[in-house]
Amino acid sequence: MLAMPSPVLEVRQLTKTFGDFTAVNGISFALRPGEILGVLGPNGAGKTTTMHMLLGLITPTSGTISMFGMDLETHRETILQRVNFSSTYMSMPQSLTVEENLWVVARLYGLPDVRRRIDDVVKKLEMGEFRHKVTRKLSSGQMTRLTLAKALLTEPKILFLDEPTASLDPDIAQKIRALLKDEQRASGLSVLYTSHNMREMEEMSDRIIFLQKGNLVAEGTAAQIVSRFGQADLEDVFLKLARES
Repeated sequence: MLAMPSPVLEVRQLTKTFGDFTAVNGISFALRPGEILGVLGPNGAGKTTTMHMLLGLITPTSGTISMFGMDLETHRETILQRVNFSSTYMSMPQSLTVEENLWVVARLYGLPDVRRRIDDVVKKLEMGEFRHKVTRKLSSGQMTRLTLAKALLTEPKILFLDEPTASLDPDIAQKIRALLKDEQRASGLSVLYTSHNMREMEEMSDRIIFLQKGNLVAEGTAAQIVSRFGQADLEDVFLKLARES
């Protein structure tokens, strides 16, 4: 029997408190090589706080985070060189053009062959028509594609995505999902993925973890979670747990 590959990300008893409020309550999970792991939960479930801890933006109250077999607290710079993040809700320097923003990211990461990489990501995300547009003039959908281009440009081993298609029209959103699946297959990219689009989560996720009030209350494939809660589909599971919250 072949041994299971070591996780690229492992979280153990991760907890974050703010005064008397516990935002994340001792959760443990792992992300496998080449896996897309969906993170579901209603607003206030602890998804964003968890994501911020994984990115090193806030410090856990307790518990451990390791990536590529290294502890995030002690190997932060080495780890963050190999991961990236995209969110519908983030912004980029507004006075630069799209291409200038990508050049800045490339220089910050010390990337080689920058022109080829930018050309490649612009083509993949169909950004040619606004490549030289000033960022403050982008539509919300164009801005979403720029932040995703920023994340893919560095060719990360782990990609953290927060609502990556929320502001996109259905056609572009479908193309983005297909692109992410292609990247997963071609490079073994591992993805941690949050979305409130239940059909998207079912389509994209190899496994799903479900957070409720800072606790991990379910883990498995979409079908396994639906079966466990005795619901018709993942959206009904979400509604059930959100209303219990």
